[in-house]
Amino acid sequence: MSKKSLNVSLDNKLENNKDILKVYLPFEKKLKIIGKKLITIAISGGPDSLALAALSKFYSKENKTRFFYVLVDHGLRKNSSIEAIKVKKILKKIKIKLFILTNKVKISSNIQSNARDIRYKMLSEFCKKKNIRAILTAHNLEDQVETFFIRLSRGSGLNGLSAMQNSTKIDKNLRLYRPLLDTKKRELIMIAKKVFGEFIRDPSNNNLKFLRTKIRKLKKPLINSGITYDQIIKSINNLASSKATLESFMAKKSKEMIKIKKKNQVYIDLKKLNNSKDEVKIRVINDAMKKLKKNYYNSRSKKVLNLTKNFKDKHFKKATLGGCIFEREQEQLSIKNEKKR
Repeated sequence: MSKKSLNVSLDNKLENNKDILKVYLPFEKKLKIIGKKLITIAISGGPDSLALAALSKFYSKENKTRFFYVLVDHGLRKNSSIEAIKVKKILKKIKIKLFILTNKVKISSNIQSNARDIRYKMLSEFCKKKNIRAILTAHNLEDQVETFFIRLSRGSGLNGLSAMQNSTKIDKNLRLYRPLLDTKKRELIMIAKKVFGEFIRDPSNNNLKFLRTKIRKLKKPLINSGITYDQIIKSINNLASSKATLESFMAKKSKEMIKIKKKNQVYIDLKKLNNSKDEVKIRVINDAMKKLKKNYYNSRSKKVLNLTKNFKDKHFKKATLGGCIFEREQEQLSIKNEKKR
C-alpha cells in the first residue's frame, strides 16, 4: 500500500467511524497539552496498546510529533519472541516501525511486579538514548478500577486508593503519561479490530495465580450486584480530588519546615516537625530527602515513622535512612548524604 493510499485508508477509518472519533478527540486534546515532539509508545501487542498505536498514528498525520513504538520481550513465555515479531508485522500494516527490546534478566518471583519494573527501566534507557522525555501507556478505565481493588486489598490509604495518575514523573527528564485512563477497554478492542483486524491475546490474563486476574473476574458479579465500573471510577475521582486538596496542604507544610542553608545539606524545623501529625512527618522527611538526593522515590512510611520517633528523645544525636544522615543541631534537624566507604 502506498503512503497516499494508506493515509486515505486511515482517514476513512477515523472520519467515518463515530466510535473511533469519540475516543480520538479527547486523546488528541491530551497530547496537545503534553506538547512533546518526541514520544515513546509502550507496546505489548494486546488490543489496548494497538489502539494506542493507531490513535498516535492518526495524531502524527496532523501534528509534528514523532512517535517511537517499543515492545519489551521479557522472554517469560516459550513463544514470546515469535509473538513480538507478529506484533511487528501487525503494526507494519499502517507503516509503524516497532523497536523490540529483549530482556536478559531472569524473572522467577513476583513475576508481574518485577516484569513491570524491568519494562519501565528498559523503556527509560531507550528514551535516554533517543533524548525522549515522554512515554505513553495504554492503561484504561478497567486497569484503573483493577488497580484500585488491588490497593484496597493491601490496605492502602488515600494515596493508593486514588489509583493511577494521568501523569507520573519517572525521573527529572522523563514522564509517564496515561492518556486513556477514561477510556473503556471495549472501545480500545473496537479500534484495534477496525484498524488492524487482529491483536495478541496474553494467556497470563487468564492465570488465576495473579491477583489482577482474580480481581478482573469480579467484574461480572459486581455488575450483577448493581455495582458498575463507572460508579467505582466516580469514587476513585472523588478520592483523587481529596488527595489533591491534601497535597496542597502538605506542600505548604513542607515548604514551611524545610530550609536549605548549606550546599548538600538540608535543615528541618525540629519543633514544628515533632508537633505535626504522622502524615505530615512522612511527607516532610521524604521531601527533604528528595531535595538532597535528587530522586523521585519515597522511603517506606513505616521506616520514616520509626525514624521520627527518635527525634522526640532528648538524647537523640544521629540516625540514618535511605542513604541520608539525620543529626540534631539545637532546634534544627540536619540532613546530609551518607558518605560511601
